[in-house]
Amino acid sequence: MPSLLLKVFVTPVLIGAATLAGRRWGDRLSGWLVGLPLTSGPVVFFLALEQGSGFATRASLAVLLGTISQAAFALVYARTAVRSGWAAATLAGCAAFALATIGFQRISLPALPAFALVTGSLILAILLMPRSRPATDRAPPSAWDLPLRIVVATGLVVSLTGIAPAIGAHLTGLLSPFPVYAGVLALFAHRQGSGDAANNVLKGLLLGLFAFGAFFFMLAVGLSRFGIALAFLLATVSALAIQGLTLKAVRSGGAGTPD
Repeated sequence: MPSLLLKVFVTPVLIGAATLAGRRWGDRLSGWLVGLPLTSGPVVFFLALEQGSGFATRASLAVLLGTISQAAFALVYARTAVRSGWAAATLAGCAAFALATIGFQRISLPALPAFALVTGSLILAILLMPRSRPATDRAPPSAWDLPLRIVVATGLVVSLTGIAPAIGAHLTGLLSPFPVYAGVLALFAHRQGSGDAANNVLKGLLLGLFAFGAFFFMLAVGLSRFGIALAFLLATVSALAIQGLTLKAVRSGGAGTPD
C-alpha cells in the first residue's frame, strides 16, 4: 500500500513538474530532470524494505545494465524521429529497450564493470544522437494535455512495477528503468511539435542518466556494507552531485552534436 500510494501521488507531481519545466526552460531540461531515478529509486527502496538488502543489491546491479537499455531507447527513438512520426518512433524505441532487456537477462556483472559499461554506452549514445534544432513551431498545448500525460505516466508506472516483484530481482531491475517519464515527455513533445522537440528531450535524458548510473552503482556497492538508510543517502548525494555537473551541458545544449 505505501508503494502504491507513492506511485499514485508522486508520479503526477513528477510528470507535471517536468512538463512545466520543459515549457518554461526547454525540452532538454525536462528530459534531464527525468533522468534522475524517479521511478527505479523508489522501486528498489521498497524492495530493500520488503525483500532485504541482498535482493535489492541484485536488482540495483540489473538496473545499472538497464541504463543501457534506456540509452538504446533514446538513440533509436531519436534516429527514427528524424524521418517518422511519433507512433513509429515510440514503437522503435520500445523495441530497442525490449531487445536490450532480453539480451541482459543472461548477463550479470559486478558493480564496477557494469558502471564502466554504462558510462561508455551513454557517451557513445550521445555522440550518435542526430542533430536537432530548438523546437520553435510547437502548437499551444490543449487543456487536456497535462492531465493526459499524468494519466499515461501513472498508468505505466503502476503497471510495470506491479508485475515486477513476481519475476525476480534481475528482471525487476532490468524492467524498472523503462523510460516512463522521458518516453511520455518525448512522445508528447513530438506529437505537438516535431522530431526535433522529442530529440531535445532525449538528449537531456542521456545527460541525466550519468546521475542515474551513479545512484545505482552506489546502491550496488553500499546496501550490503552500510545498510539501507546510509546507502540510499550516499546514492542520492552522488546522483545530485553528478546531476549538478551535467547542468551546464544541458543549458549550453551540449549533448554531442550541435543543435
